[in-house]
Amino acid sequence: MEPTLTAYGAAKTVTGSCHLLAYQGRQILIDCGLYQGEAEAQNHAPFGFDPRAIEAVVVTHAHLDHIGRLPRLIREGYRGPVYATEPTLLLARPILEDALKLMLEEIHRAERKGKPAPELLWNEDDLHALYERFSPWPYYQRFAVGPFEIEFRNAGHLPGSAIVVVEVGGRRVVFSGDLGNRRKEVLPDPDYPPQADLVVSEGTYGDRNHKPLQATLEEFARIMARALGRGGKVLIPAFAMERAQEVLFYLREFESVGRIPVHPVYVDSPLTTRVTEVFERVRGAFSFKVQQLYARGIDPFQPQQLHHTASVEESKAINDLEGPATIIAGSGMLSGGRILHHLRHHLPDPRASLILVGYQPRGGLGRRLIDGETPIRIHGHSVPVRAEVHTLGGFSGHADRDELLDWLEVASNVVLVHGEADKLERMASGLWERKKRATLAEFGRAIPLGT
Repeated sequence: MEPTLTAYGAAKTVTGSCHLLAYQGRQILIDCGLYQGEAEAQNHAPFGFDPRAIEAVVVTHAHLDHIGRLPRLIREGYRGPVYATEPTLLLARPILEDALKLMLEEIHRAERKGKPAPELLWNEDDLHALYERFSPWPYYQRFAVGPFEIEFRNAGHLPGSAIVVVEVGGRRVVFSGDLGNRRKEVLPDPDYPPQADLVVSEGTYGDRNHKPLQATLEEFARIMARALGRGGKVLIPAFAMERAQEVLFYLREFESVGRIPVHPVYVDSPLTTRVTEVFERVRGAFSFKVQQLYARGIDPFQPQQLHHTASVEESKAINDLEGPATIIAGSGMLSGGRILHHLRHHLPDPRASLILVGYQPRGGLGRRLIDGETPIRIHGHSVPVRAEVHTLGGFSGHADRDELLDWLEVASNVVLVHGEADKLERMASGLWERKKRATLAEFGRAIPLGT
């Protein structure tokens, strides 16, 4: 019997990554992520498979759209190990605990307003049960789960992020996970894939290339200098893991060479603070440049006047401060968190600037701000948008179209996942032009690895 791959998430959508490999009645899962943006309702839908029949879960990296349904998998009967690199498993804990906190806040907010409360996907007991199943594994060392031979290689997307190579039944399949952007400086470049019968590749930016990093940094410095010069607040919604630290990395660099004035920088995200503490423990997962700074006694992620806020009271107090400041807060997709409080307070101020440094899904608040919508509604309030709104695509943690095509040069048979359908179709066209077979994953449709 031929091994098969079936997508149970990230099929013609960006989030919810979840892929099942089956061979002779044995099954493993690659990722089990949360749906975000307009696809959130999918989190309450059936998995499409029996969690009790899965022998192992292999995780590519610790972003919520790749790990966010793992506790629900436990709740519904999964009892096997969860394999990932050590940095991934260290980072997964604060990410999942913050997700639970946000779900509980949403339920309490609905109850206060007398509205139907959303169902809790999983609870703290499920989290602790999940942690007991964590099994760290290094890059480039094979391990076996029944007939599946598995190896992690560096994906360059997060500290510890992995490309997953699986050999089973005489076939080899490669999962890109989220593939890192080679132009970035904080993380090492991703490894290239080996020859394989099938490559399961993300296509988040399969329709376009990113702005060059150097041009992005020039624009970032100009926006920062102009906004700070007019006395406004700079709001930067940032994913608490990697993106927030990358922003801090460049703010420190800009200050060190006089590109921007030294000014208060507030990290208003307990999650970001916890993630940064984990980063200290996994220094070897970063680029050579970052490791050199650490070796010289320089914290690469610390501007001169950096402040971490913990309590809600401290968070609210930032908005009462006079003068320019930068506020970095979650969530990066504007789907919740403290950034919404700051947006409500500062978007009506024409001196303020909002800088979007991460992907904004369709239907989300960030995408609507990019499209110029005003007013917008935040926590039931109508908020006029007078602040400048900027997007900096060069900060993307994902490979762009040309990088994906380069990475897939050795591939002959590709299944595209983790992207909006039109972007994946553009990516498929580029692969067809290069005489490669390329298809878009369909939810629940099994694909034999040898076809």
